[in-house]
Amino acid sequence: MATAQVYLVTGGCGFIGKKIVELLSQQDYIKEVRVFDSGAREEEKIIPATTHVTVMKGDIRDYNLLLAAMRGVHVVIHTAAIVDYRNTVPFWEMKAVNVGGTENVLRACCVLNIPYVVYTSSIAAVGPNTLCEPMRRGNEDTKYSGEVELPYGKTKAMAEKLVFEANGKNNGGKLTTCIIRANTVYGEKATFLRDLYLFAKAGNDVLDYLEPENTERNSTYVGNGAWMHVLAARHLQLKPDLLAGQVYYCYDDTPRRGFLVTHQLLSSVDPSIRLGSRIPYWKMWLIIHLHRIIKALLYPFWKPQPFLNLPLLNTIVTTFSYETDKAFRHFGYKPLFTWQESKQRTVQWLKAAAGNVSCPHLHQKEN
Repeated sequence: MATAQVYLVTGGCGFIGKKIVELLSQQDYIKEVRVFDSGAREEEKIIPATTHVTVMKGDIRDYNLLLAAMRGVHVVIHTAAIVDYRNTVPFWEMKAVNVGGTENVLRACCVLNIPYVVYTSSIAAVGPNTLCEPMRRGNEDTKYSGEVELPYGKTKAMAEKLVFEANGKNNGGKLTTCIIRANTVYGEKATFLRDLYLFAKAGNDVLDYLEPENTERNSTYVGNGAWMHVLAARHLQLKPDLLAGQVYYCYDDTPRRGFLVTHQLLSSVDPSIRLGSRIPYWKMWLIIHLHRIIKALLYPFWKPQPFLNLPLLNTIVTTFSYETDKAFRHFGYKPLFTWQESKQRTVQWLKAAAGNVSCPHLHQKEN
């Protein structure tokens, strides 16, 4: 195998994509990392980097532009996607990017004889389903069926099917693929944490929550999720027979209780933030439906901010967790950062991020 590898990361300026690029750029077996992202800027810098990083602005729906960017590439890590849980993006547009864009990536790999693809999927591609059936500490082999609840999850399931079907295809060379399913990924640049912090501050330092106390969901620190991608891509080349067509869940030692993790992070930024009470499901269900009715009646005169929807509410309150070591067994994955280290790094960023964003409650305290 050539030691001077060229990797391309679609969505390499995104939340997890940028961290993947950062880690790839520190590997001595890689001579160039290419970033293909619709939000790329010419001044984009990956720090620290010991490998040449080329940043290209482009949309994965543009096949010809994507094809040009992928020439001479050995490995593709495909992270580019529209991640939308609140239905702010029309389904057809999300499908065009998440499914159509994936189809373009796979097609370009076949045309250019690029042999390796690691695809970033989501636990949402599996469930919860529309019946809100739980999965408690399953694994990659756990059987779970039914229609996926979230529209975003539907597009990721469609894209996964394409990636599975592409594995083993021959077009002058064999295409080998594997899938990594991310979950709730937190860390530096996780804007949802900043928004929750400001929401808690605006609510008299109280963080209410929706999940029943016994609900379990996995969360992974962004640095660990990115590291899993780096190792999977490397070993897809070294051990293709083992990794080909496989799926791996992202994991580390972050606790599985989502609202408690959030509270620990936010209260580490500001100890005055206290855990409030659980908002009953019926109350949130009623608020969601009232919001939809009022929005429909007042449109186009009133265009509110994106709000919680029923599929997302059902996802939040349904246990969907897993326990696995498959990534360790197949390619030696161990988290780079412990939960305590992940928390410390996240809190350090969140302190700076929250300090740069104002909210009415904070101004009231200053007066």
